[in-house]
Parts: sequence; structure tokens; C-alpha cells
Amino acid sequence: MTTAVTREVSAELRGFRRVQRLAYECAEAVAARLEPGVTEREAARMQREWLRERGVADWFHMPFAWFGDRTAFVNFRVPLQFFPTDRRLEPGMPFILDMAPVFEGCTADIGYSGALGPNPVQHRLTADLEAHRALILDEVRERRPLREIYEDVDRLMVRQGCANRHRAYPFGVIAHKVDRVRPRRFSPRLFGFGTQALKGLASDVLHGHREGWSPLWSPYRFSDHPPQPGLWAVEPHLGFRGTGAKFEEILVVTDSRDPEESAFWLDDDLPHVRRWAEDK
Repeated sequence: MTTAVTREVSAELRGFRRVQRLAYECAEAVAARLEPGVTEREAARMQREWLRERGVADWFHMPFAWFGDRTAFVNFRVPLQFFPTDRRLEPGMPFILDMAPVFEGCTADIGYSGALGPNPVQHRLTADLEAHRALILDEVRERRPLREIYEDVDRLMVRQGCANRHRAYPFGVIAHKVDRVRPRRFSPRLFGFGTQALKGLASDVLHGHREGWSPLWSPYRFSDHPPQPGLWAVEPHLGFRGTGAKFEEILVVTDSRDPEESAFWLDDDLPHVRRWAEDK
């Protein structure tokens, strides 16, 4: 997208920002209701119900919730382990809420980290994430290959004394493209993912393969290309001794030659950004 095109589609970007804010409002509302004894499955259901009450009828993926050492994906080996379980929340335990609603054709994919009471380790991890948000934006604006940016994120984590936990995701992705989803009266799901959104991602995979890019931002060779214009849901995920923390939000990439217009975070008024400002 050029700068001119960016201005033309500002209304569309506002649609993506609206659904991203809606998802984070849901995360904050559900986090406020969590108490000892609540299970991951119950927390995931609370997210679904909150969003459905506000008009969400489709999903990129259904809500997830991870408690305790599952926030760091400890011993995760197969994709089924990502789905909510009967793990119960305890005082002081960290949690992550993750959801990807589709609203009025726009997609968001967000991650919200918190704890049931004080948790100094997760608080530190959340603070460490601020440097990753800045690093990713700077290097995308430099048009560094995605694979190299991924490696720089890894090196920053090592300097911080943290472990890379997004490497546990399928294909080790730190981000993936999101796009508009055509609204349907009935949108079935496949393993918790909306089929309409999956069709869009699959189309990007095929289209990108022909042109030499991938909609999946990974540490592998297929991500060895500059950032592709579009919307990217970015989710650096840190771990330390059984505790994990992450954020996930949309990064807008354009083909503008103006560095500030070439890439920018869709919204700076998000819980983790406000938390960093409060800590300072």
C-alpha cells in the first residue's frame, strides 16, 4: 500500500482497530472476573460469550486460555495441547488470554497476559516485551528480511535471560497475516479455526508461494524475504522457568518510502502499552 492508498483505506483500518480494541476490552473484562478455581475452559467460554453478546459471530480462531506453566508452553508437543483444559487458576498464578474474533469482516488476533495477584516474574517478562515491540517496528521499517528480524528477536530474548516460546507454535511463527473475511450467515469451524479465515490464509500461502513470500513469519527459509505489505498479527512470547508472557497486536506494513508510513502499529492505546507507560 502506498501512502495515498493508506489514506483511502483509513476507514477499513479503523474497522480492524475497532475489532482489536473490542478483543482487548473482552480480555480485560474476563481477566477482572477470574478467581481461584476457574478453569481454562471456563475462561475461554467467558471470552466467547462476552464477544458473542457484542455481535461477534465468526472467528479466525476460538479463544484460548493458559494458566500456570502452560503460559510458557511447558512440555507442549502437539497442537492439541494449546486448547483449553481443566487446569484451575490459583492465587499468584500467571495466565494468558488469546482470542481472534472477526467482526464486520475485520479480523483481530490478540494476546493478554496477567496474573491472579502479584507475580514478579510475569511482571518482568511483560516489561521486557516493550523492547521487542520497538525492535520489530524498527527493523520492519528497515525492510530487513522477516527471518533476520526473527533471529534478532531471539538474540534480544537471550540478552534478557528469557526463552523464545512462540517457537512452540506451529511452524514456530512469531506473526501471521490477517485480512478481511467475507461475512457468511453460517461459518463452520475446523479444529477451532474459522473456515472463512483459513481459506484466506491458505490463499495467501498459495499466492505468496508463487511470488516468493509467505504469510507466516517464521525462523525458516520460506520467511527469508522483506515484510509484505498488509496487516500482520505479531506475538512475541517470552518464557522464564515455567512462566510466560506475550502481547499480540496488528502491525500495518505498507510500501511507502516514508519510514514512518512504511510500518506502524495499528493502535498504541492497548493494555500492555498503557502498562509500560504506568510503570515508567
